[in-house]
Amino acid sequence: MEQKHVQEAIKQARENSKKRNFSQTFDLVVSLKDFDLSKPENKVKEEVVLPAGRGKPVRIGAIAEGELAENAKKSGIEIIVSKADLQKMQDDKKSAKKLVNQVDVFIASPDLMAEVGKTLGPLLGPRDKMPKPLPPTAPLEAFIQRTNKVVNVRTRDQPIIQCLVGTEAMKDEEIGQNLMAVLTVLENKLPKGLGNIKAAYVKLTMGKPALIGGSKIQEDSEGGEE
Repeated sequence: MEQKHVQEAIKQARENSKKRNFSQTFDLVVSLKDFDLSKPENKVKEEVVLPAGRGKPVRIGAIAEGELAENAKKSGIEIIVSKADLQKMQDDKKSAKKLVNQVDVFIASPDLMAEVGKTLGPLLGPRDKMPKPLPPTAPLEAFIQRTNKVVNVRTRDQPIIQCLVGTEAMKDEEIGQNLMAVLTVLENKLPKGLGNIKAAYVKLTMGKPALIGGSKIQEDSEGGEE
């Protein structure tokens, strides 16, 4: 897939969306073909580092006590949940749901993971927000920096992949770099590479999707299979 087709689609996506009173995100939407999701080996679950970053900070929450909680606080993580807080949430589903909606990425002390699974698992699992267990001395600043550049790219129960590739405040070239990074990972991960991509679109949150390259994706992939 050529960079110029990506940039043309990004420009079109901007034109397809009216100005809103909030910052919209750019999303990449990929429709797959000849792809059997019932086969475990076909499941896609990748963390992709976006070269130009996500465009907005990720909201990180720590479920921890002791040294990890202290280090999280020093690193600027504002939402810190203790074991006692977790136990209260067992009977306070409203607070549990509010917490899960407030946070994009959770970290947790390894010894609290069982408690997290019991209390928040039913809410975190479907949202792909289960905490990353980290030791007390984990380098949190490096973790935060990387997290602000990473997106999860995964299939669920439909042959469609959708992920953030930036915000409307970013330059078109930056969105293009991020989008190409995701497509490159998919090309390497999918069994037939680009041959498994039926169509790819880019869109703003409230805008109409713009098709990337028309039928060029199929033409390129068919040529590569010969």
